[in-house]
Amino acid sequence: MSNAVSSKITGKEYPLSKIFSSDFEYHIPGYQRPYAWTEDETGDLFNDLYGFFQTENTENFFLGSIVLIKDEQDRYADVIDGQQRLTTLSILFAVLADTFDNEDYKVDCKKYLQEKGNVLEGIEAQPRLFLKEKDQPFFHKYIQNIQLDALGQLDPALLDTEAKLHIQKNCAVLRKSFAEMFSNDDDRLRFTQFLLTRCYLVVVSTPSQESAFRIFTVMNSRGLDLLPTDIIKSTVIGSLPKEKQQEYTEKWEGLEELTGRDGFNEVFTHTRTIFVKERQKKTLREEFEEYILKTVSPKRLIDDYLVPYTNAYVQLKDCEFTATHHADEVNGLLFWLNKTNNSDWMPPAIKFLAEHPNDSEYVLWFIRKLERLASYLLVTAQDVNHRVDRYKWLLVEMEGRPDSTLTSPLRNIELTDWEKEHFRQTLDGEIYTMTAQRRNYIIQRLDSFMSDGGASYNQKLFTIEHVLPQHPPVHGSWPELWPDEQERMYWLNRIANLVPLTRQRNSAAQNYGFTTKKEKYFQSKGGTSSYVLTTQVINEPKWTPDVVKKRQETLNEVFAEKWELSPSRQSETDEGLFLLAGRGSSAMGYPIDKDCFLILKGSRIAPDVTSGLPQNYVEQRKTLLEIGIVQSNVFTEDHVFTSASAAASIILGRSSNGRREWAKLDGRTLAQSGH
Repeated sequence: MSNAVSSKITGKEYPLSKIFSSDFEYHIPGYQRPYAWTEDETGDLFNDLYGFFQTENTENFFLGSIVLIKDEQDRYADVIDGQQRLTTLSILFAVLADTFDNEDYKVDCKKYLQEKGNVLEGIEAQPRLFLKEKDQPFFHKYIQNIQLDALGQLDPALLDTEAKLHIQKNCAVLRKSFAEMFSNDDDRLRFTQFLLTRCYLVVVSTPSQESAFRIFTVMNSRGLDLLPTDIIKSTVIGSLPKEKQQEYTEKWEGLEELTGRDGFNEVFTHTRTIFVKERQKKTLREEFEEYILKTVSPKRLIDDYLVPYTNAYVQLKDCEFTATHHADEVNGLLFWLNKTNNSDWMPPAIKFLAEHPNDSEYVLWFIRKLERLASYLLVTAQDVNHRVDRYKWLLVEMEGRPDSTLTSPLRNIELTDWEKEHFRQTLDGEIYTMTAQRRNYIIQRLDSFMSDGGASYNQKLFTIEHVLPQHPPVHGSWPELWPDEQERMYWLNRIANLVPLTRQRNSAAQNYGFTTKKEKYFQSKGGTSSYVLTTQVINEPKWTPDVVKKRQETLNEVFAEKWELSPSRQSETDEGLFLLAGRGSSAMGYPIDKDCFLILKGSRIAPDVTSGLPQNYVEQRKTLLEIGIVQSNVFTEDHVFTSASAAASIILGRSSNGRREWAKLDGRTLAQSGH
């Protein structure tokens, strides 16, 4: 019986032109979770696609697999695995259709969202993809009918499902990305052709629900999957002399035991980032083999990198830095780094800790600066691309300056004056309207700055309460204290009017008068609170606009002092400096007039070129190498190019729009900086 079922299982690789054709009609079953991809995941998908499109001219891009319950002769398919990718790709096609100026292109693009119908073929007009019943009408109206302007104008607070909110946000992410990356229909057309003809999904299908779920379980079972590290281990250990293989197998497995399998895989991911300094474009195994195993011997990989990097990872992850001096301070900062919502800060931290294990003074300095940088990126809601780029420049500097010390420290870990101002403005804004993760981090971090260490910030039950209520009763003291509604709304959601609590919200208590609120809601049985921010409020006799304004100024000063947010008065050279990295290159330079761009000595070009690099740039690279301006892929002197794009293309070894790829430390591109 099982053999009969298995024989009906098919697995075929299809381009997206086939995936979104009349051969398939996708339905999301009611038991599936709703659409849940975030802006980060959507941004990752676009950047992976765009990066591959920019750098690879002939190879195909693999998007993974989907699992369907489907009869071979029937287009109807229940999606068991693959909803997130199919939905996001549909949004991507909607954005493509919307951005085209050419009406014929718009019409052609729309057919990947909806089958317009064909009487001769007996095909009725209908969508390619049907989401869950509650979300499909919304998806059909705004995405499949390409009403993206109207979608963007909807009030997010009025959307009644998380899926609808994700659809709106992800559409906005993709529209922004397309606006930044494509300036004309020709570019958009080439990218669309790449998507349809060179991007593939593997479709695994079976008519049996039982069989489909079995396939899904096997494909997603961690216990059965080989991790990339398992394959890399085989290559590395197998390349060692036979007499060394047992010794290094035991060393490898000891590291894996120290971190756990998943943790050890994370170490490899961070190691890849340290070496490559770019977003991952291929599998971890492929990039590890391409960028690391070809340049580092197996013995050196284990002894010089995996051992110190793994030990550093454990100290960072578990907040267990050990040293004669400053260990407690460093571990306190690591606690806050681990409370950020990502691990993008890990690669530079691992590299630094591995290379300066005995310099506790410099380690403290570095971790303090890193915590400030990570906090800035979190609080100001920088996307994954900006975060990765920001840390990339730090890794580039660390590689170029392995002898940095506390007397001559790393520069790229510092916030620019622009970032400091952005940080201050964000902290001074409406904290409560941020995501729960961001506002909780800000409130807790602020309280920690003012605390003597008595408070704990690991409670599962942590809430933030408005002192001045969001909806004060018409009668009572609040209208008397706050007669100006405009003033009340201005201060309502700012940090001065917020206090942390460790109890479940009491909906009735939220609208108490100030005195009652303090006595019955803000303080514990002992008459105090474990949080300094809350205790300060309890000690206030009245809660008036003047009190809140003064408190806001005081709290902003705490942030400015603890996170060192005063302007540094950077030099004109530093302010005008732009950076570029990719394909093994790393360069610095700045525009010197309307057209020309100066590359600084020490900048590194990519070791090779792609087939898409224009021939005139190929010849210029060749000349630079022949006359010695570039030796061993490094500029031996400053050099002026005729444009930012020429400089970027020659350095990266591929076609490049320099105005969009040269960027300041804070992420602003040449174009965004007015050049």
